[in-house]
Amino acid sequence: MGLLRRFARVRLATQVVRRLRKSGFKVVRYDARTFQVRFAPSVRQEPEIVDLAPLTGMGRKQIKAYVSGLIANPVPPTWQQAKPLLRPVLRGATPGAPLRRPAFPYLFEYVVIDHPEAMTYVTDEQIKTWDVRPDDVFTAARANLEGATLKSAPTAVVRFVDNGDAYWTSHLLLAHWLERLAPQVDGPPMAFAPERGTLLIASTTSPHLPALFAQAEELYARSPRPITPMAYVSDAEGCTVPYIAAPGHPLHHVVQRAGAILAVQEYARQAIHLTEPAAELDLVGDDETGWHTRADWDEKSLLPTADEVRIGDRTIPWRELAPRLEPVGGLNPIRWRRS
Repeated sequence: MGLLRRFARVRLATQVVRRLRKSGFKVVRYDARTFQVRFAPSVRQEPEIVDLAPLTGMGRKQIKAYVSGLIANPVPPTWQQAKPLLRPVLRGATPGAPLRRPAFPYLFEYVVIDHPEAMTYVTDEQIKTWDVRPDDVFTAARANLEGATLKSAPTAVVRFVDNGDAYWTSHLLLAHWLERLAPQVDGPPMAFAPERGTLLIASTTSPHLPALFAQAEELYARSPRPITPMAYVSDAEGCTVPYIAAPGHPLHHVVQRAGAILAVQEYARQAIHLTEPAAELDLVGDDETGWHTRADWDEKSLLPTADEVRIGDRTIPWRELAPRLEPVGGLNPIRWRRS
C-alpha cells in the first residue's frame, strides 16, 4: 500500500475514533488490517463495528453526521427489530467482515441496517446474535424493496436519483424488476448503476446507448462512491445479468471497455488491503482494435486475472499461462500464483 493511501486511511480512522470517544464510548479500537473501528460503552459489552471503506471520500461534516447516526441508532439487538430495517446494497469488494454474496462479476450483494441518518453493514457476528441464517437476512432485505415502483410516461432514458432511502441501484437485485420497466423506455430495459445515487435505464434498442456508456463511465470515474460502469439487462428468468455484445456488434467495444475498467478498478481496490505484493492490472487498446486487460508480472507477486500477461519482454495470452497457475485462496476477485 502506498504511503499516501495509508495516511488517508489512518486520518479517516482517527476522525471516527475521536468522534466516538467524544460521544462517551470507553472502548474504541481501530483495526488497520480490516479497516474497521470497533466500539462499545464498556469492556463488558459486545462491540459494534464500523466499516470505514464506505466512508472513503466523505468530507468531515459527512463523517460527523454518519457517526452521529450510528450512535443515535444502534444495531437492533433482536431479529424482530432488525428485519424491517434491512436493505440490500450492490457494492464492490469491501474490506472487513460484512455479510456478502456474489451478485455480478466483481460486485457483491451486502445487507445494511437502514437508519434515518446512517446505515451499517450487517456482519456475521450480528447474524449469530440474531440467531438466523444468512439466506434469511438476504431474503428479508430484498423483500423490503418490493414496494418500489415507477409510474410515468414513456421516455428515452429514465434516471433514478436516490434521495438516501430509495436504494434504486439495489433494485437490480430483484428478479423481474428491471424487465417490468419495458413500458417506460419502450423496449427491453438496459440499466447502468455508475454510482450509489444514480440508476439509468434505457431500451436496448435506444440510439442513446453509446452516449449512456460514456456518461456512466464519467459518473463512475468521478464519484467517491462508484459501483460499476457496465450495463445490465434481464435474462430469460428475469434475473439481472451483465449485457454482452458479440464481436461485430456496434456496442462491442464500449461493452469491452466498461468491463475492463471495472476489473482494473476492483483489482486496484483489492490490492490496497493485501499484505502480499500484488501485480497491477491495466486497461489497453482503443476503439479501433478493442479493449482488454494486461497485467505486468514478476512471477512472484499475486497475479490478477487478465486477458494477457507481460513477463519481462514477453506478452502471453491468458489461455496459455492459465494451466501453469493456481488460485490464491480466500480472494475475490481471484488472484493467482505459479502452480
